[in-house]
Amino acid sequence: MTRFLLELGSGFAFVGRQKELVVSGVSRRIDLLFYHIRLRSYIVLEIKVKPFEPGFTGQINFYVNAVDELLKTDEDNPTIGILICSDMRDTDVQLSFKGITTPLGVATYNNVQLEEIKKQLPTYNQLVERVRLLEKELKK
Repeated sequence: MTRFLLELGSGFAFVGRQKELVVSGVSRRIDLLFYHIRLRSYIVLEIKVKPFEPGFTGQINFYVNAVDELLKTDEDNPTIGILICSDMRDTDVQLSFKGITTPLGVATYNNVQLEEIKKQLPTYNQLVERVRLLEKELKK
């Protein structure tokens, strides 16, 4: 976990693995939950070891909104969702996220804040490489 956090970049604090959220009496579990100290925001990280499917969008959107409702305080910024898949088709992703205003992947902030967020989060290529490393470790 330490190596993984260091690879994500500075500012990430580990909150939990398979973090349980109970909504409407139903238990659901987030793959990884972090809190980013500089951004003052929870980060929901869902890792899929298969190509992107449109249904993943609803799941991560649900988790982000649930964390905002159950864990986020007034001092925190909106929760950010990051979905990591082994592969994706751009058109599938674009159509799946069209119309969703929840900050998934990249938050909807002004350009100055957006650039700061981009500096704090790993790049797409870094995330893809980490997924490949995780897949290799899981196959061992």
